[in-house]
Amino acid sequence: MRSILFLIISTIIFSGCGVNTNSDKMVSEKTDGNIYDSILAKKLGADDYGMRQYVMAFLLRGPNRSQDSAEAARLQRAHLDNIIRLAEEGNLVLAGPFMDNGDIRGIYIFNVTTVEEAEALTASDPAIQQGRLVMELHPWYGSAGLTQVNELHKKIAKISI
Repeated sequence: MRSILFLIISTIIFSGCGVNTNSDKMVSEKTDGNIYDSILAKKLGADDYGMRQYVMAFLLRGPNRSQDSAEAARLQRAHLDNIIRLAEEGNLVLAGPFMDNGDIRGIYIFNVTTVEEAEALTASDPAIQQGRLVMELHPWYGSAGLTQVNELHKKIAKISI
């Protein structure tokens, strides 16, 4: 009898775990071995799959690459400064160059949901303005956790650009 009573009480106590109708409290659920954090998911704009929409940009070699080495270096520095600014403003989730010498020079993942918003951000890049780079923009669906990459990167980068 005691074990049945214990089982009933345990069932009542633990059946409420993971169910919470108060949106200010974290809802934790065990799903596929992962623990779901509803507060973090909401903060990051995640859908039920932990995903959200972004705009991905491919930076392509532009038509105007005839600058001398000093001007090319100045444009590259201005390009990097623009990347830093966009990231600090929260508009750029991820950026990086490709390590080969192909026509696709790098990628951006913009923290916006429309190509039009990304086009406006793209226009602020001096290398784009001078035609050294061209952007190709695509709506993209990826992990909402990507928005945390820049904060994590600050903790692991020994040298900043």
